[in-house]
Amino acid sequence: MALELLPREKVFRDPVHNYIHVRYRVILDLIDTPEFQRLRRIKQLGVASFVFQGAEHTRFTHSLGVYEITREICDNFAINYPSQTPGDGLWDDSERLVAECAALLHDIGHGPYSHTFEHIFDTDHEAITRRIITDPSTNINRILRNVDETLPEKVASVIDHTYPNPQVVQMISSQIDADRMDYLLRDAYHTGTNYGLFDLTRILRVMRPYKDGIAFDANGMHAVEDYIVSRFQMYQQIYFHPVNRGMEVVLMRLLERAKKLYEAGRFDSAYNPRLLIPFFEHEFDLADYLKLDDGVLNTYFTYWLDYPDGILADFAGRFLNRRPLKSVSFTDDTAKLVPILRELVDQAGFDPDYYTAENDSFDLPYDQYDPSSANPKTQIEIMQDDGTLEELSTLSPLVAAISGKQTGDKRLYFPKVMLSTHEFDLFAGTYRAFQRYVLNDSLIDPGPAESD
Repeated sequence: MALELLPREKVFRDPVHNYIHVRYRVILDLIDTPEFQRLRRIKQLGVASFVFQGAEHTRFTHSLGVYEITREICDNFAINYPSQTPGDGLWDDSERLVAECAALLHDIGHGPYSHTFEHIFDTDHEAITRRIITDPSTNINRILRNVDETLPEKVASVIDHTYPNPQVVQMISSQIDADRMDYLLRDAYHTGTNYGLFDLTRILRVMRPYKDGIAFDANGMHAVEDYIVSRFQMYQQIYFHPVNRGMEVVLMRLLERAKKLYEAGRFDSAYNPRLLIPFFEHEFDLADYLKLDDGVLNTYFTYWLDYPDGILADFAGRFLNRRPLKSVSFTDDTAKLVPILRELVDQAGFDPDYYTAENDSFDLPYDQYDPSSANPKTQIEIMQDDGTLEELSTLSPLVAAISGKQTGDKRLYFPKVMLSTHEFDLFAGTYRAFQRYVLNDSLIDPGPAESD
């Protein structure tokens, strides 16, 4: 592939990487497409800014960051591990273009409020990413084809992990990849926390290619270990934050109610969300999808503040004005109390199908490779001085302690008013009965209820 260099290197100033360097015309052209610019209007962390007010960063900035880390990995490999003979397991720099394009475009298919939108409308951002890359109607596809007719399919195959070079695939998707490294550092920066910080410079320095992918020098193992711990802490403290999940529940219920009203033929035409109708009807095309962003949804939510349906209007207000549902954690032992709490919510006048929700969030901070599992993960390999490979958790007691162990919890969400004091309220007895089941943010069995 004959690549056109820019007359002068283009740089983007970045709070995480300082400068993001663009040398090739194709990368700059891809950034300038409407499909990629749309990512400026989609927040990286969805509703997390309701909890961490600085978390206003976007999929656009993250995608540039993943590209930059991948570019640095390619530079390191080209300088220190260039292939000498075909099949020697070292880096063939002709793979750089595919790697850099895949890194830049890996999130191009995300929709508004990403994962919640996917849940409601049964979309798949990875499948849509591949479609944007391979569909001849898109600017992304045209630019890639102008470089090489086979480039769109090659880039798309990196996204779905079928590209034949495992080094390229693992740069973008593995247990320690450019995607994860950027979002941990970027999310830590914008949430104002230190949980996600690790020594990126050292990790990039100790990365090295081998025939089956990417390994890490033994003298850099502790930097990798620190990354695993940072990832673990970010999930527990940021991504699984109870209020963050509570706002996701509000958004989910808001979209569910709008969808149900439309499907029942009860949506007032004066409030019709025209750009969402193809998704309500399960007949959207790529052009429909690319018109959506967070701002489009927020505009509809603002209209719905005055909607005559009380549930839709209430959830629109809850979302726009940050009124999350409250939550309580429960275990398998206390799950039997959840139906009781739902019934009490119903007695207080709230539809439990909307005003309660069970939410579970679990993560595997690190997992050894198991080829028999449904989705086997690429394990982290540490290369010894003699060239042999050792899996990370066999060398690190710290990583071994969390390897294969799920962390997270299950929570029941409900209206915050259920925890208020309503001594003179018609439902005071119901509120007090509800509160007897909740203590110290976990469900307890209160025993026989006293009379109110």
